[in-house]
Amino acid sequence: MDADRGRLLAERERTTRRLAELTGDFREIVEASASTNADDEHDPEGATIAFERSQVATLVQQARHRLREIEAALARIDDGRYGTCERCGRPIPVERLEARPTARTCVAC
Repeated sequence: MDADRGRLLAERERTTRRLAELTGDFREIVEASASTNADDEHDPEGATIAFERSQVATLVQQARHRLREIEAALARIDDGRYGTCERCGRPIPVERLEARPTARTCVAC
């Protein structure tokens, strides 16, 4: 379990850094577009700005979701449920946990 915890803590650190970067990127895009009078609907550059803003917002949401999954996996380690399938109760193969440390289900489920 120490290796699993270490893997999850390292992933949490990477994801937290990524979230901080993305949040900064999003803030920069919003600030840059606020200082212009670009009309997203009619300005050719406006569509690009709106796309970038939407894309970064989606990546921020994904990073936040990833952090929630990591925290849930750490909680499962703490209460002894880590590595047990939430559907069937069988052990989750080590290879799956190595590939997807936040896995909640076995391959079959």
